[in-house]
Amino acid sequence: MCVHMADSRIVASVTDANVADRTRIPADDLAELIRAYDIDEVLDRQHLADGLMNVNWQLDTRGGRFALKRVTDVPLDRLRRNLAVLPVLASYGVPVRAPLPTVHGDVIAEVRGGVYCLVPWSAGEHVRGTDLSQAQTSELGAHLAGLHTALGRASGEAGMPAVPTSVTAEVTEAGRALEKADRLAAAVSARGAGDAFDRAAGMALEERKILLDKHAHLRPEGNAPAGPHGWTHGDFQYRNLLWADGKLVAVLDWDRLGVRPYAEEVVRTAQVQFGVEGVFDLERVSAFVAGYRSVIPLESADLGDAVRRLWWKRMTDFWQLEFHYDRGDHSCDELFLADEALLHWWTERLDVVEQAFAGSA
Repeated sequence: MCVHMADSRIVASVTDANVADRTRIPADDLAELIRAYDIDEVLDRQHLADGLMNVNWQLDTRGGRFALKRVTDVPLDRLRRNLAVLPVLASYGVPVRAPLPTVHGDVIAEVRGGVYCLVPWSAGEHVRGTDLSQAQTSELGAHLAGLHTALGRASGEAGMPAVPTSVTAEVTEAGRALEKADRLAAAVSARGAGDAFDRAAGMALEERKILLDKHAHLRPEGNAPAGPHGWTHGDFQYRNLLWADGKLVAVLDWDRLGVRPYAEEVVRTAQVQFGVEGVFDLERVSAFVAGYRSVIPLESADLGDAVRRLWWKRMTDFWQLEFHYDRGDHSCDELFLADEALLHWWTERLDVVEQAFAGSA
């Protein structure tokens, strides 16, 4: 669950004052963490840049190298539940690192209002989806299916809640999305001339309202997604995956562990992995889905339903702008601009994208 990155992705310096405040560990906090985990003197610590929501560091100590994570957006009971499943998954051969316990036997440490977890360091690198070979792409799909299977086995041993007989997923109405767009547009306007991001966001919101009006009739019907469901990772994508020597060696960041339709996670993973620079790499999408279906044979209709639902979710969602304007959190700004470009490309090619995902098994 603790996100940690390859050595080459470590931030060498932090120039923005707000980022510096977010990524610094106060000396007193670090001293208390050393006592809590009974680790040797910390010789060096480096902030890891790739984590978007929580904050992560590499700690080098006389006793070894560790990844430290400060968790900021997960309730404590859910955090402990999610961490508890990792040793079970590791015993099944899933490439995960179990969290280290504190001297009191807890999997988290609460220090001066901060919540931390610590895991042994995993060496490897993050590889963008379009940098994977076709064989690795197919292998990644099979890994995800294997993970879903392992989670199904592990849930009982780890004391996780039983999987419900059905799941629902809200399908936002176009009118509600338009109301959100108008509210955010007003927040942009309130900044006056603003900066480059404000100008891009304002233009994107106007264009999104046009898309919503034009394509509202394609909104998915009903709140019951198609296909089987069960425990899923929730954020299975390149920032949370480490590769070494061409093989997947670690699955990181288990904050979003939850029950979902399997097709939903397949489609979301493919979108994040292979929807880059404003387009889908549909050849890799097909290879990834085929790899998954070689282990868990999802029906084409299940995948088609998941693709349409994710497209509509992207059409009606503004979470990055809500972070920016409602919370003052700019950490996900670049995701909004990239996702917006992909949304337009995707909307123009709905049938082609759905065929790539839902091709014959």
